[in-house]
Amino acid sequence: MPEEANLNEKKRNMPLCVFFKDARLLFKKDELGLEILRIAFPAALALTADPIASLVDTAFIGHIGSVELAAVGVSIAVFNQVSRIAIFPLVSVTTSFVAEEDAICRMSTEEQEGDDVEKACFGNSEMKELITEVDSGKTVYKLLPSICGNYKMTKLEHQKRHISSASSALVIGAMLGLLQAIFLILGAKPLLNFMGVKSDSPMLTPARQYLTLRSLGAPAILLSLAMQGIFRGFKDTKTPLYATVAGDVTNIILDPILMFSFGLGVSGAAIAHIISQYLISTILLWKLMERIDLLPTSINDLQFNRFLKNGFLLLARVIAATFCVTLAASMAARNGSTSMAAFQICLQIWLATSLLADGLAVAGQAILASAFAEKDHDKATATASRVLQFGLVLGLILSIVLGIGLHFGSSLFTDDINVLHLISIGIPFVAATQPINALAFVFDGVNFGASDFVYSAYSMVMVAIVSILCLFLLSSSHGFIGIWIALTIYMSLRMFAGFLRIGTGSGPWHFLRS
Repeated sequence: MPEEANLNEKKRNMPLCVFFKDARLLFKKDELGLEILRIAFPAALALTADPIASLVDTAFIGHIGSVELAAVGVSIAVFNQVSRIAIFPLVSVTTSFVAEEDAICRMSTEEQEGDDVEKACFGNSEMKELITEVDSGKTVYKLLPSICGNYKMTKLEHQKRHISSASSALVIGAMLGLLQAIFLILGAKPLLNFMGVKSDSPMLTPARQYLTLRSLGAPAILLSLAMQGIFRGFKDTKTPLYATVAGDVTNIILDPILMFSFGLGVSGAAIAHIISQYLISTILLWKLMERIDLLPTSINDLQFNRFLKNGFLLLARVIAATFCVTLAASMAARNGSTSMAAFQICLQIWLATSLLADGLAVAGQAILASAFAEKDHDKATATASRVLQFGLVLGLILSIVLGIGLHFGSSLFTDDINVLHLISIGIPFVAATQPINALAFVFDGVNFGASDFVYSAYSMVMVAIVSILCLFLLSSSHGFIGIWIALTIYMSLRMFAGFLRIGTGSGPWHFLRS
């Protein structure tokens, strides 16, 4: 009997069991479940708000003509590719760093002696780079490095906290935004040529016009998303939601006014988008200034080295990830404006609905980053299990909704019969891949919460290599259908990479094998 008990205990301790841990509690309103939903629901709404606004843009532009729709589709693909290269590493790193720093501050407030505070803040060697603040009662303290390398408590005169990772994110976001705007404006034509829009293509003029104008909003986008990463690190996803909704509602209102009333066409859509992004950035900056000190006390407070080290890893990852989608869009564009128009509509829906799962990824990342900083492995395990289970259920629901809804709703985007025919071919892929997509996104959040940036980068590069080969082979042999088969393979491999890390109990999840 003791041997049987030990065997059962070993089975329960197997890393694979994390995926089924407390599955019966999935819909229970316990503390962890409510915390996940409290973070995930506003985050999901905020993440889907912008793609929904893009869908509205697509719907309006689709009624101008299929050429304009295809042109904007190519421009958005280029813009998103370049944006994600900068945005994704910045937001992901910011969320984890701010969550860790915030957790360290909370741990430190529980300590009364300076030596205990030092131990709590620097138990993890990587945390030695952090310059953090401690709010002890009514007095705010800051941990400052002394000449001998030890840390001591220094009293501050103000009540607002200074989070050094937040200040670093804002500086980096502003710089990247300016660089992106300059790059896209100067390189619009060659980038579009690379995407298959040649000089004699009717798509070139509207595509170049839209891309150039929309690039003017890049600084606002990078800055606002850096601030969203900061708020996520504080586990506050409501403030970014309110700001995003305000901006996107403004975009939707301005679209028909500028496009049709003022006769600006695709340029009007781009201008409406720019205005909305600067409004979002302004609201977030205003709310953030009320919460923390944005200006660093010195240049040494900025954690550029730490951001760059992990940011470059995620940069390689995001280039590999988005290149697959951008390549798919390029291949659709090479098949003509009809194929590109249908692909653009399917892709926007595919990404917009899949981003609902990114809300769970944000919740998992923020909670896990705090749990790992506090070395609370039980909470880390429970959080990973719960968000993955939520992701699977969400994916199944989305699959059913899209499978039924798209058969009736595709005419909202275009009245071109040929485009509608291709959309009907893509619908089964868009609907059936939702559970796969949901788990892939949630696994990303889980790995980022564990600061497992190295594995995330290398695994995505390997996934991208296989997926790109599939894209070339399948698109040439099966055309439009082949592109969607390749994208299905791409998302399936992403999901498997996440499953492999936790399922084998490797990397930061080694404690699952104990």
